[in-house]
Amino acid sequence: MCSSCGFPAAPGHWTDAGAVTGPDKLRARFRRAQVLQAVLPAYGLSAHDGGLIPGIQISTGSGGETIVPDLSAVWVLAEKLTGRPIDPLDARFLGAGGVGS
Repeated sequence: MCSSCGFPAAPGHWTDAGAVTGPDKLRARFRRAQVLQAVLPAYGLSAHDGGLIPGIQISTGSGGETIVPDLSAVWVLAEKLTGRPIDPLDARFLGAGGVGS
């Protein structure tokens, strides 16, 4: 369990498939954060994963911040914060910041 945030170490997310070594897993986390940073600003949110604690930090434009355990929880929280559905596969995001490439 992380003493900073209280999240237990996650066994892995399906997006880690193929990431066997520690450096591979870290690269996969940073890539996910990069994709989130391309999608979430359109909804007034931002994401950060510094790789030091388990989870992804989601921030609002007003300065609120929440740590979620995985990618699935990002979408649940984002929809709760914005009050509207968010489709990460929306055509306007495909190609944004390398998303989908």
